[in-house]
Amino acid sequence: MPADTTPMMRQYLRMKELHPDCLLFFRLGDFYEMFNEDAQVASKELDLTLTSRDRGKPAEERTPMCGVPYHSADAYIARLIAKGYKVAICEQMEDPALAKGIVERDIIRVITPGTVIDSSMLEEGRNNYICAIYEDSAGLGLSFCDISTGEFTATPFRGADRMEHLLNVLGAYRPREAVLSDAAFSDEALTDFLKKKLDCRCENGGEARFRPETADETLHKNVPALPAETDDGARLARQAAGGLLSYLYETQKTDLSHIAALTLSSGDQRPYMELDLTARRTLELTETLRGKEKKGSLLWVLDKTRTAMGHRLIRAWLEQPLLSPVAINRRLSAVKDLTEHSIAREEIALCLREITDLERLIGRIVYGTAGGRDLVALAAGLGKLPALRELLAPFQSAMLTSLREELDDLEDLRTLIGSAIDDEPPFSVREGGFIRAGYNADVDYLRDIMQNGKGMVAAIESREKEKTGIKGMKVGYNKVFGYYIEVSKSNYDLVPDTYIRKQTLANCERYITQELKDMEHTILSAQDKIVALEYELFTQVRELTAGRVREIQRSAQAVACLDVLTSFAAVAAANQYCMPQVDLSDRIEITEGRHPVVEKMLKSTLFVPNDTRMDNGENQVCIITGPNMAGKSTYMRQVALICLMAQMGSFVPAKAARIGIVDRVFTRIGASDDLSAGASTFMVEMTEVAELLKNATSKSLLILDEIGRGTSTYDGMSIARAVMEYCADKRRLGAKTLFATHYHEITCLEGQIPGVKNYNIAAKKRKDDIIFLRKIVRGGADQSYGIEVAKLAGVPERVISRARDILEELERGEGACANPPAARADDQLSMLDMGAAEVAERLRLVDVNILTPIEAMNLIFELKQKL
Repeated sequence: MPADTTPMMRQYLRMKELHPDCLLFFRLGDFYEMFNEDAQVASKELDLTLTSRDRGKPAEERTPMCGVPYHSADAYIARLIAKGYKVAICEQMEDPALAKGIVERDIIRVITPGTVIDSSMLEEGRNNYICAIYEDSAGLGLSFCDISTGEFTATPFRGADRMEHLLNVLGAYRPREAVLSDAAFSDEALTDFLKKKLDCRCENGGEARFRPETADETLHKNVPALPAETDDGARLARQAAGGLLSYLYETQKTDLSHIAALTLSSGDQRPYMELDLTARRTLELTETLRGKEKKGSLLWVLDKTRTAMGHRLIRAWLEQPLLSPVAINRRLSAVKDLTEHSIAREEIALCLREITDLERLIGRIVYGTAGGRDLVALAAGLGKLPALRELLAPFQSAMLTSLREELDDLEDLRTLIGSAIDDEPPFSVREGGFIRAGYNADVDYLRDIMQNGKGMVAAIESREKEKTGIKGMKVGYNKVFGYYIEVSKSNYDLVPDTYIRKQTLANCERYITQELKDMEHTILSAQDKIVALEYELFTQVRELTAGRVREIQRSAQAVACLDVLTSFAAVAAANQYCMPQVDLSDRIEITEGRHPVVEKMLKSTLFVPNDTRMDNGENQVCIITGPNMAGKSTYMRQVALICLMAQMGSFVPAKAARIGIVDRVFTRIGASDDLSAGASTFMVEMTEVAELLKNATSKSLLILDEIGRGTSTYDGMSIARAVMEYCADKRRLGAKTLFATHYHEITCLEGQIPGVKNYNIAAKKRKDDIIFLRKIVRGGADQSYGIEVAKLAGVPERVISRARDILEELERGEGACANPPAARADDQLSMLDMGAAEVAERLRLVDVNILTPIEAMNLIFELKQKL
């Protein structure tokens, strides 16, 4: 460190050494300043002006710096966090006006993508997870936490396929940040998946925090009743959970008692259906494949929740469908109850709309960042719970009855907040003005002094005039001398001996008295005193509220659950969904099933429903043939989505449905080159098929679309048939499979392999046109109608005509390499394709809404000429 470095700069550099991987926000007065490399990064990322210290030095020796106002720092921090940076907040720990020498400063918090708690940095409708992954020779431990709500889970993964299962769970939670042990951090496949697939920040947490003794000691701070299991699974889960909590304490440096309800899985059997990232994407559960938008996804259809807590929970239920028929039917019975009572359901929805985000509010209160408005919002949300309990009274289903009992409005806490905090408190709790009148006598007294200071001055002036007989006396104030009594020259002889001369002017003298001095001190110190006292009282109320965190979290979870069930019921009633029968059978029986998203997107046509009959016996593999665009992929996706919806506890878009529990849904629908990984379309396809065949079980549902199309015809057909035979073989896999293909030769397997049945999407051909009937019927398709589909897509007529000629040659066995036809004499004169393109372009530019009849006739004449 250079000898001429200032004390403040030495302090900054010491703080920076403690957190070299963070951008350090260093508090200087009303600004957070950044220096050196941090300033250069921040100025670039935040579009800030880069200045420098030491302006007397040569340019190359100056210290780069930039800053942001402390009162608007959250917005800047949010932008940096969104870009994946960590920010350390270095705050002034004493009043600069009272400090002797350099102001004491310290790091009060490190903000990372996974530890954000401020509402301005969070998305209301989704959780913000941070995870920890511990790895050793026995397996993997995985823990998740949402610090803003207090949700905390841990689970182990063992066995040869442990990494596969871990990645699938990571795909469900999509954490923003991952803290990894040394072994996990060195696993390139894992870190690549986190960074490239999930856009997750990876942090090497080292080994020390994950050691069993250290992890258990850390956990006991928050989870006193920690289970005592000692098997490898429980150990792995606890090491991950303890390591994660250690990292949170290290970065947050504050009370984390709202993170206490650890859901600890000690075994390898999880209660949720497992979905890999491919299935989530291709089934478009929470966002569309192309636009990454909510609209067009299953979540968009089902999410009619009214609270922020409900928005988050419905996403979680969608990402993790249940495997227990008992738990599923408990939800379904509640949805049925709500569906049958439409008026009560609407009243519940209206009441839910008024409930604030109790989960995140209590999180901020425990965390210590909540303001007066947060306490008022919490009390307002709790205040709606009595009405909600009343509305739930008539319902009989077990789940709704249980939820009603869990709704605790904490009347005593609401009364406390209501009596202490003003209804509309200011944004900052450091400036006073938010403690309600009548709550504290000292506050009322100080407030009266501040508001009635002029009255106190007038009273002293009146008393002194009467006591001295000096009628022209007046009490004044200036910043230099404070309050004073001013007496003109003509009245000097009436001035009492108790007056102390303060200033002599040309025509008067100014005096002070002890009473005036005391009053001055009282008035001038009242502002500081009331601000400090109000903050102290607020802190007491906040701490009392934080002490009720468990009760508030329990009520918040009940509200969220009720909100999701009400949303399911509203969607079911609006879209004519049915209650599925969910059991442990091997059957999938759907009568008049519909695709929940596609039917909502259709504007001018009705969705054509279809039946499905599948089991692990005679109807195990359905080979589906038919032309492109006929609806094969839509049909297969709809079967998968109906199974997922049923296992979420939702009604389904069908006339009737029976769903035997599906442990996993695998999809192989479409593919694209993964150029960044050096993989072609066919390679991506085969990799997905390999994973599917390796991990599927007889309880799984497989959706396979156009297997083998990425390579030559005979290779592709061979692979497709081999895959289908493997799926159908009960000794190897024996899973329920929907298998769409254009290889009509494969349809001969019906009758040869048990459980294989042929279906096709019906289409009607009329001359050279084709009409898709969207109906699935028994039997294989007689032809693929590829040329007709090409014509519908707008391929030029010349290409269509030539394709028909080639098809006829192939059907006659003449081969695809026959010589092309000789050029006709009129070839170069034919302008059909060009004319059609011009006509199409002209029509696109026409606004038919403003055409007059004569203009329309002229337009038709013009287009006819072009053709």
